[in-house]
Amino acid sequence: MKVLIATDKPFAKVAVDGIRKEVEAAGFELALLEKYTEKQQLLDAVVDADAIIIRSDIIDAEVIAAAKQLKIVVRAGAGYDNVDLDAATAAGVCVMNTPGQNANAVAELVMGLLIFTVRNFYNGTSGTELKGKKLGIHAYGNVGRNVARIAKGFGMELFAFDAYCRAEDIKADGVQPLCSVEELYATCDIVSVHIPATAETKQSINAALLGKMPKGGVVVNTARKEVIHEAELVEFMTANPTFKYVTDIVPGNDAEMKEKFADRYFTTPKKMGAQTSEANINAGIAAAKQIADFIKNGNDCFKVNR
Repeated sequence: MKVLIATDKPFAKVAVDGIRKEVEAAGFELALLEKYTEKQQLLDAVVDADAIIIRSDIIDAEVIAAAKQLKIVVRAGAGYDNVDLDAATAAGVCVMNTPGQNANAVAELVMGLLIFTVRNFYNGTSGTELKGKKLGIHAYGNVGRNVARIAKGFGMELFAFDAYCRAEDIKADGVQPLCSVEELYATCDIVSVHIPATAETKQSINAALLGKMPKGGVVVNTARKEVIHEAELVEFMTANPTFKYVTDIVPGNDAEMKEKFADRYFTTPKKMGAQTSEANINAGIAAAKQIADFIKNGNDCFKVNR
């Protein structure tokens, strides 16, 4: 039984060592494909793989077709839109993510971006404080819960909207549940976005929604760039000179955003939410454990394709 780690952006060595320990303890073989530069290298590597651990690597229909022995793909992280779920399902391949393993890392990045933003990107001018601000959490999953936990320490007023989370569960965390996404944006000074990129959510954060925010609003997006209507974001920021947008996902119109809104827009050079040693290790080892549990016991608890 061969487990392949296929990572264009490699895990830290300590994470690879931890994955190897789990894989070999289960009696499996571990193979590594790191820093590959061409898709063909991936296609060649998956030919005899029974399981694959990835990060942001693309597992499309062509890769799945090449992996004749493949039983499971685990995305070490929360998002899994880099895997063709339909192709995997058609081939009888289980796809999993590792929910919660990166949550604290992403939540800490959210707060770091927010401090940076309300202090005017540390440009030497007088900014504002987070204390007393109304923070809206757009999707109350693992990351959203961690954002709430940390934001409480800043003395922020916390609100959340999640169509799939019970209001009583949100209330139990000391967060005020709201009834609609429109109400969330209309209520809050700052909105932290944590929705996945689905047919329903893509480009859903548009000018109409942003227009409901109070003057001086801030949106921080550590989810997916596809959920932002980028053309309308430019239009909105042009018409609303106090609005700020910060993200750890480089938008498709990054050059235009930098040119027009240099003092109100910031993006990290690459996706940074899970870029901590702890998250790197946690997600990788969780992926290895889930593979062993699935192959040996049939446990598909974290399966995301049906």
